[in-house]
Amino acid sequence: MSIKNFDSEDNNRKFELPGAKPHYNPDRCGQVNHIFLDLSLDIPQKKFEGTCTITLTPVRPGINQLILDAVDLNIQSVLINQISQPFDYNREQLTINLLQPTTEKPINIAINYQVEQPQRGLYFVGPDEHYPNKPTQVWTQGEDEDSRFWFPCFDYPGQLATSEIKVRVPNNFIAISNGKLINQETVKNETIYHWSQEQIHPTYLMTLAVGEFSEIKDEWKGIPVTYYVEKGREEQGKISMGKTPQMIEYFSNKFGYPYPYPKYAQVCVDDFIFGGMENTSTTLLTDRCLLDEKAALDNAGTESLVAHELAHQWFGDLVVIKHWSHAWIKEGMASYSEVLWTENEYGKDDASYYLLKEARSYLEEDSSRYRRPIVTNIYREAIELYDRHLYEKGACVYHMIRGILGEELFDKAIHTFVNENAHKTVETIDLLRAIEKSTGYNLLFLFDQYVFRGGHPDYKISYSWDNDNNLGKITITQTQVKDTDNGKNKDIFDLKLPIGFGYSNTTIKTFTLRLHEKQQTFYIPLERKPEFISFDVGNYFLKTVELDYPIAELKAQLKYDTDPVSRIYAAIALGKKGNLEAIKALEEALTQDNFWGVRFEAAKQLGKIQLDQAGEALTKGLSDNNLKVRRAVIESLSNIKNNHCYQTLKSCLETEDKSYYCEAATASSLGSILSGTLKDKTTEVINLLKKVLETRSGWNEVVRSGAISGLSNLKNDPVAVDIIAEYTKLGIPQALRLAAIRALGTVSTGQTPNKVEEILEQLDAISQESFFLTQVSVTTALGQMETPKAISILQSLAERTPDGRVKRKAEEAIKKVQKKLGSDKGIQSLRDEIEKLKQENQELQSRLANLEAKK
Repeated sequence: MSIKNFDSEDNNRKFELPGAKPHYNPDRCGQVNHIFLDLSLDIPQKKFEGTCTITLTPVRPGINQLILDAVDLNIQSVLINQISQPFDYNREQLTINLLQPTTEKPINIAINYQVEQPQRGLYFVGPDEHYPNKPTQVWTQGEDEDSRFWFPCFDYPGQLATSEIKVRVPNNFIAISNGKLINQETVKNETIYHWSQEQIHPTYLMTLAVGEFSEIKDEWKGIPVTYYVEKGREEQGKISMGKTPQMIEYFSNKFGYPYPYPKYAQVCVDDFIFGGMENTSTTLLTDRCLLDEKAALDNAGTESLVAHELAHQWFGDLVVIKHWSHAWIKEGMASYSEVLWTENEYGKDDASYYLLKEARSYLEEDSSRYRRPIVTNIYREAIELYDRHLYEKGACVYHMIRGILGEELFDKAIHTFVNENAHKTVETIDLLRAIEKSTGYNLLFLFDQYVFRGGHPDYKISYSWDNDNNLGKITITQTQVKDTDNGKNKDIFDLKLPIGFGYSNTTIKTFTLRLHEKQQTFYIPLERKPEFISFDVGNYFLKTVELDYPIAELKAQLKYDTDPVSRIYAAIALGKKGNLEAIKALEEALTQDNFWGVRFEAAKQLGKIQLDQAGEALTKGLSDNNLKVRRAVIESLSNIKNNHCYQTLKSCLETEDKSYYCEAATASSLGSILSGTLKDKTTEVINLLKKVLETRSGWNEVVRSGAISGLSNLKNDPVAVDIIAEYTKLGIPQALRLAAIRALGTVSTGQTPNKVEEILEQLDAISQESFFLTQVSVTTALGQMETPKAISILQSLAERTPDGRVKRKAEEAIKKVQKKLGSDKGIQSLRDEIEKLKQENQELQSRLANLEAKK
């Protein structure tokens, strides 16, 4: 792969940071056949000891040295075929100097070792003075290359082996691992669990979870399906994971391969550093995903998480990536499986909207963080690849494949890929080959543009009608192509997209156009003038869209286009028109569209218009039966900064909503609406939010975190800082504390120098803590600040953190602060004046719009 065009010339946010280099799998000394861990845990002392036995078939005779990955382990001895061997150990790699060179016969490598208070790989979780009710648990996390922190191994995904884990734990604990439980025995006050994984898998998917769990039993076609949760949370477990058997049935059919393992367990653990991890047959999930009945009303995240991790049992566990650079194959499909499951369970409109949000997530990272090819082996640590390019853009690539092939051939291609590569390692080329073999389609053109290089097309579509000749004129511009390209056109995309011309009472008439130049104009003969134009019918291609249509065509598309994503594009274009006619059309969509996603987007666009009339239209959406739409209405009302909207939000907050998220949005919006003439409401809002903080603790601290968000918008008020700071103290529930830490950065930008200094001192102290999520929150907070002192704290954190993700986030935050410090120094002092002008402008525009309407 060439890295010449690694980033577009206009994107200064490079993916590669200093120290990035090409990475390859190591030379292979042999085939690992089996890994057997025999462990004894000392949970109170947070340490363990045991033996790792690796059965290896040498790739050739004459090998006299073996190098294993092993970080911060206390190596006691190394035996090969029961004979002690000399070894060297530098705390990162274990080098075994064989007394006898290898033959072609398998050898058994037995490594006795101890680990005390591990920092990665295996985690001890338990109560302390600040959190006395935290459960005692032990769990592992191997991906990407953290298995080496809890057992010596060849720690890269290209080695597949069977495995066993035998572990001693106190009698009151349950131990869960990969595969099936082949033995369980009690010896005095300990229980020995012996698990066996008979299908080959990589080291990063080996797992162990220990805790005083409650076990919930289910099944699929005789295969045990179990959910493990903290005792007392059984009902939440059933609510959150209860659809798993139906999902197993669906994915077995969709992927053309029955679920391949002897059980499927999901273990919900405390302080988990990811949302979930797809260890072979035994997924670990964060306990933050557990829903109560109220949370389940408008939280789809948990169901999607369960689907995502389950899909990995095929894509990632059954079919294994050969190198991290190809991780999109599994993460992209797992993310796309969320879309597939949504379509199966809730319908095509919901799935289309879900995919649009996936695309937006990637687009936000591409525009604000960096641009990179999906497949690249240039990085510092492989974990850096686990971003929105890998997940969300990867999902969009699978959707484009589906759009090009059609439903039947897409399924055939996926079935072929899975069946031909089961229990094997793959690269991106293997997916291309499976597609071509099963369908005849060569999709290299698509992969070249979307996978092996960064970016996507940005389309601007202009339309006009030639009434004399019955011609529709379409001009399509790829705005990502810059005039400075000197004719190289390296950023142009060459695609064939369907363009539809629609009428209110008939089907769309579609023409397929090849778009391969910066700007192209097409004249389309039609029998009569269309009512609307639909660009990329079906919306299979990843892109951005700017519609430059007359308002009549936009209104018709918003009303009549059958594709919800196309209606949303029309709503966005109408929002930019910003007049009363646009408000009326968006209000109609908000109150009458049959799909909640369009109503949600209409509410968002009304909020961007910022006219009083838009606020009046928004209030009609508060009665929507869909809780997500109501949340969008609440959030948008905060942009209409008048007393009517303020009183509406205040009334909503004083009456507890049946949705946690609506309550949180209301609390947050009350803080952000205060500007101009509403600033005299600051004390009232602070008292309202304080009351929320004092009285509305609950599921995952969503509501109280909303109150913290509201306070963080009061950037000139020192009282808000003091309240937020109280909730950053140890002992505050973790979710709420993390929200407060982040909020300190948000609220800092309008504070006095003395107050900013206080905030810095607090964040500096918190940055000394080792918990991953705390460090991430600190970097987020500091990255929002506008003082050089934030940079020194971030630099210190980046230097001492053992986690590559935190290091990268800290370095990116430093760049953000530096950019702010290099901007116009007068911006800070002009903020209040700008807010005042915005309020006056809103009032004038509202009056003007009324006058124009009366003409």
